[in-house]
Amino acid sequence: MPHNNQKKIAVVSDFCGFGRCSLTVSLPIISAMKIQCCPLPTSIFSNHTGFDSFFYTDYTRNMEAYINEWEKLNLRFNGILTGFLGSPEQIRIVRKFLERFKDEETVAVIDPVMGDYGRLYPTYSQELAGQMKALIPYADILTPNLTEACFLTDTDYRADMEDDRIVELCEKLSRMGPEKIVISGLERGEALDNFVYEAGKEPVTVREHKAGPCRSGTGDVFSSILAADAVRGADFIRSVRHAAAFIAKTLRRTMELSLPKTDGICFEEYLAEIEKGLFEDET
Repeated sequence: MPHNNQKKIAVVSDFCGFGRCSLTVSLPIISAMKIQCCPLPTSIFSNHTGFDSFFYTDYTRNMEAYINEWEKLNLRFNGILTGFLGSPEQIRIVRKFLERFKDEETVAVIDPVMGDYGRLYPTYSQELAGQMKALIPYADILTPNLTEACFLTDTDYRADMEDDRIVELCEKLSRMGPEKIVISGLERGEALDNFVYEAGKEPVTVREHKAGPCRSGTGDVFSSILAADAVRGADFIRSVRHAAAFIAKTLRRTMELSLPKTDGICFEEYLAEIEKGLFEDET
């Protein structure tokens, strides 16, 4: 079908009008990387929940009808990226979506957005976090932070966890399905590490200098770049370096502009050069 002549990534996440996160991050980044981004919204926010107030509309009751129309069009996706999911019903719908649309040529990137710093987000319960495990077997690439990796493996959280313990976390997660895992955003003093695990290979740490406090949406930038790179066939470790370097550069510019923490990172400043360096030395 002509609809499927261009590479496409379906992104399942919420739409946030202000604050640079979720679909409003994934849409421009994936598009700038020359891949069609097809959003499947789970909810609509005026601005993200880190602000003092926000308007919110749940889209759960519309998701299946929305998906049915995609099936009528016989759409095929080269990638599927999932982000924040706020209810057991959304997890059920996304699982069904993966079963319907993921085939051998589809790369699924699961970003299990649940919490940080050893705690679940206020909107998440232990029960809901447990149900997130149902999506892990569908993942080709999994991008949890340390908190999320611990919850998914029923492991006690420690901010200063040693590398050998992180390897054990990754091995547990890999046995659940994904062959490629990044434990993202590990704070190591003045550095920010990403622990890269591929089944059967030595793990690698990708390190960047930490520029200012962590901000909303950085994980969405990270997973969007990884998804687009995977669809384009980039080496996994190279892709993680690509995403980490882009975020570090953008964070430095964000600090120069003195943007509030709630406003996320100003990735627009470098969007035109988002692919720079990724394939330069490949001949």
